Amino acid sequence: MSRSTLNRPESHNETPILENQEFRRVYKSLDQLILILLILVLPLFGMIYLYQSSGEITWDLPELPMFFGQLLSGAGIGLLLVQYFLFNKKVKAVFLTDDLLKKLKIYANATRERYLILFVIALICSAGLLFFGSAIFNVIFAVALFFFSVAKPTPERIKKVLKLNKEDAEIIRLASRPE
Repeated sequence: MSRSTLNRPESHNETPILENQEFRRVYKSLDQLILILLILVLPLFGMIYLYQSSGEITWDLPELPMFFGQLLSGAGIGLLLVQYFLFNKKVKAVFLTDDLLKKLKIYANATRERYLILFVIALICSAGLLFFGSAIFNVIFAVALFFFSVAKPTPERIKKVLKLNKEDAEIIRLASRPE
Protein backbone atom coordinates (compact mmCIF):
# COMPACT_ATOMS: atom_id res chain seq x y z
CA MET A 1 0.00 0.00 0.00
CA SER A 2 1.54 3.32 -1.03
CA ARG A 3 1.52 6.33 1.22
CA SER A 4 0.46 9.70 -0.14
CA THR A 5 2.42 12.86 0.41
CA LEU A 6 0.36 13.62 3.49
CA ASN A 7 2.68 11.45 5.60
CA ARG A 8 -0.23 9.71 7.19
CA PRO A 9 0.59 7.43 10.12
CA GLU A 10 0.30 3.71 9.63
CA SER A 11 -2.93 3.48 11.65
CA HIS A 12 -5.96 3.37 9.40
CA ASN A 13 -7.58 6.69 8.34
CA GLU A 14 -5.90 8.93 10.92
CA THR A 15 -4.14 12.17 10.19
CA PRO A 16 -1.96 14.03 12.63
CA ILE A 17 -3.95 16.39 14.85
CA LEU A 18 -2.34 19.56 13.47
CA GLU A 19 -2.98 18.46 9.92
CA ASN A 20 -6.59 17.63 10.78
CA GLN A 21 -6.98 21.14 12.19
CA GLU A 22 -5.64 22.63 8.96
CA PHE A 23 -8.22 20.71 6.89
CA ARG A 24 -10.92 21.86 9.30
CA ARG A 25 -9.71 25.48 9.16
CA VAL A 26 -9.77 25.58 5.34
CA TYR A 27 -13.20 23.95 5.17
CA LYS A 28 -14.76 26.10 7.92
CA SER A 29 -13.44 29.41 6.59
CA LEU A 30 -14.90 28.62 3.18
CA ASP A 31 -18.23 27.61 4.71
CA GLN A 32 -18.36 30.81 6.79
CA LEU A 33 -17.65 33.00 3.77
CA ILE A 34 -20.50 31.43 1.83
CA LEU A 35 -22.92 31.93 4.72
CA ILE A 36 -21.88 35.57 5.18
CA LEU A 37 -22.34 36.31 1.48
CA LEU A 38 -25.78 34.70 1.50
CA ILE A 39 -26.78 36.60 4.65
CA LEU A 40 -25.79 39.86 2.97
CA VAL A 41 -27.38 39.31 -0.41
CA LEU A 42 -30.68 37.55 0.33
CA PRO A 43 -32.26 40.29 2.47
CA LEU A 44 -31.04 43.01 0.11
CA PHE A 45 -32.53 41.41 -2.98
CA GLY A 46 -35.63 40.36 -1.03
CA MET A 47 -36.35 43.90 0.13
CA ILE A 48 -35.89 45.29 -3.38
CA TYR A 49 -38.08 42.54 -4.82
CA LEU A 50 -40.83 43.30 -2.32
CA TYR A 51 -40.47 47.02 -3.01
CA GLN A 52 -40.87 46.39 -6.74
CA SER A 53 -43.74 43.96 -6.23
CA SER A 54 -45.78 46.26 -3.99
CA GLY A 55 -45.86 49.12 -6.46
CA GLU A 56 -47.01 51.43 -3.69
CA ILE A 57 -43.75 52.69 -2.25
CA THR A 58 -41.82 55.28 -4.23
CA TRP A 59 -38.24 56.19 -3.52
CA ASP A 60 -38.05 58.84 -6.25
CA LEU A 61 -35.08 57.13 -7.85
CA PRO A 62 -33.57 58.76 -10.92
CA GLU A 63 -34.64 57.24 -14.20
CA LEU A 64 -31.62 55.76 -15.89
CA PRO A 65 -31.35 55.13 -19.63
CA MET A 66 -32.36 51.62 -20.70
CA PHE A 67 -28.81 51.14 -21.95
CA PHE A 68 -27.65 50.81 -18.34
CA GLY A 69 -30.28 48.14 -17.68
CA GLN A 70 -29.10 46.18 -20.68
CA LEU A 71 -25.51 46.63 -19.57
CA LEU A 72 -26.33 45.34 -16.07
CA SER A 73 -28.26 42.33 -17.36
CA GLY A 74 -25.46 41.53 -19.83
CA ALA A 75 -22.89 41.81 -17.05
CA GLY A 76 -24.97 39.50 -14.84
CA ILE A 77 -25.30 36.86 -17.55
CA GLY A 78 -21.65 37.21 -18.54
CA LEU A 79 -20.48 36.81 -14.95
CA LEU A 80 -22.64 33.70 -14.54
CA LEU A 81 -20.74 32.14 -17.43
CA VAL A 82 -17.37 33.43 -16.18
CA GLN A 83 -17.80 31.98 -12.68
CA TYR A 84 -18.68 28.57 -14.09
CA PHE A 85 -15.78 28.32 -16.56
CA LEU A 86 -13.25 30.00 -14.25
CA PHE A 87 -14.07 27.59 -11.43
CA ASN A 88 -13.68 24.55 -13.68
CA LYS A 89 -10.40 25.88 -15.09
CA LYS A 90 -8.91 26.58 -11.65
CA VAL A 91 -9.98 23.21 -10.21
CA LYS A 92 -7.99 21.41 -12.93
CA ALA A 93 -4.83 22.42 -11.03
CA VAL A 94 -5.91 19.95 -8.33
CA PHE A 95 -4.85 17.06 -10.52
CA LEU A 96 -1.25 18.31 -10.64
CA THR A 97 -0.59 17.37 -6.99
CA ASP A 98 -1.04 14.34 -4.77
CA ASP A 99 -1.10 16.35 -1.53
CA LEU A 100 -4.68 16.37 -0.22
CA LEU A 101 -4.25 19.62 1.72
CA LYS A 102 -2.96 21.39 -1.40
CA LYS A 103 -5.89 19.98 -3.35
CA LEU A 104 -8.32 21.27 -0.75
CA LYS A 105 -6.68 24.72 -0.75
CA ILE A 106 -6.84 24.94 -4.56
CA TYR A 107 -10.49 23.92 -4.45
CA ALA A 108 -11.21 26.39 -1.63
CA ASN A 109 -9.61 29.29 -3.51
CA ALA A 110 -11.52 28.46 -6.69
CA THR A 111 -14.75 28.18 -4.71
CA ARG A 112 -14.05 31.44 -2.87
CA GLU A 113 -13.60 33.26 -6.19
CA ARG A 114 -16.76 31.64 -7.54
CA TYR A 115 -18.83 32.81 -4.59
CA LEU A 116 -17.45 36.34 -4.70
CA ILE A 117 -18.46 36.52 -8.37
CA LEU A 118 -21.91 35.15 -7.47
CA PHE A 119 -22.13 37.85 -4.77
CA VAL A 120 -21.33 40.54 -7.36
CA ILE A 121 -23.97 39.05 -9.66
CA ALA A 122 -26.53 39.27 -6.86
CA LEU A 123 -25.60 42.92 -6.25
CA ILE A 124 -25.94 43.65 -9.97
CA CYS A 125 -29.37 41.99 -9.96
CA SER A 126 -30.42 43.98 -6.92
CA ALA A 127 -29.38 47.26 -8.52
CA GLY A 128 -30.93 46.30 -11.84
CA LEU A 129 -34.22 45.31 -10.25
CA LEU A 130 -34.29 48.48 -8.15
CA PHE A 131 -33.70 50.87 -11.04
CA PHE A 132 -35.29 49.02 -13.95
CA GLY A 133 -37.80 46.56 -12.46
CA SER A 134 -37.14 44.08 -15.26
CA ALA A 135 -37.91 40.41 -14.70
CA ILE A 136 -34.58 39.45 -16.29
CA PHE A 137 -32.90 40.41 -13.03
CA ASN A 138 -35.15 37.97 -11.15
CA VAL A 139 -34.11 35.21 -13.53
CA ILE A 140 -30.39 36.02 -13.29
CA PHE A 141 -30.66 36.17 -9.50
CA ALA A 142 -32.47 32.80 -9.46
CA VAL A 143 -29.67 31.23 -11.50
CA ALA A 144 -27.08 32.78 -9.17
CA LEU A 145 -28.97 31.30 -6.20
CA PHE A 146 -28.99 27.96 -7.99
CA PHE A 147 -25.17 28.09 -8.14
CA PHE A 148 -25.02 29.28 -4.52
CA SER A 149 -26.94 26.16 -3.58
CA VAL A 150 -25.59 23.50 -5.93
CA ALA A 151 -21.95 24.57 -5.76
CA LYS A 152 -21.85 24.68 -1.94
CA PRO A 153 -18.81 22.70 -0.84
CA THR A 154 -20.05 19.59 0.93
CA PRO A 155 -17.82 16.58 1.61
CA GLU A 156 -19.64 14.63 -1.10
CA ARG A 157 -19.26 17.41 -3.65
CA ILE A 158 -15.56 17.84 -2.82
CA LYS A 159 -15.06 14.09 -3.20
CA LYS A 160 -16.75 14.15 -6.60
CA VAL A 161 -15.05 17.28 -7.98
CA LEU A 162 -11.58 16.32 -6.74
CA LYS A 163 -12.08 12.63 -7.57
CA LEU A 164 -10.89 11.54 -4.13
CA ASN A 165 -10.37 7.98 -2.96
CA LYS A 166 -12.30 6.71 0.08
CA GLU A 167 -9.49 7.48 2.52
CA ASP A 168 -9.09 11.10 1.41
CA ALA A 169 -12.85 11.58 1.23
CA GLU A 170 -13.11 10.43 4.84
CA ILE A 171 -10.54 13.04 5.89
CA ILE A 172 -12.63 15.77 4.22
CA ARG A 173 -15.81 14.41 5.81
CA LEU A 174 -14.20 14.49 9.26
CA ALA A 175 -12.95 18.06 8.66
CA SER A 176 -16.49 19.18 7.82
CA ARG A 177 -18.01 17.87 11.04
CA PRO A 178 -18.57 20.18 13.99
CA GLU A 179 -15.85 20.04 16.63
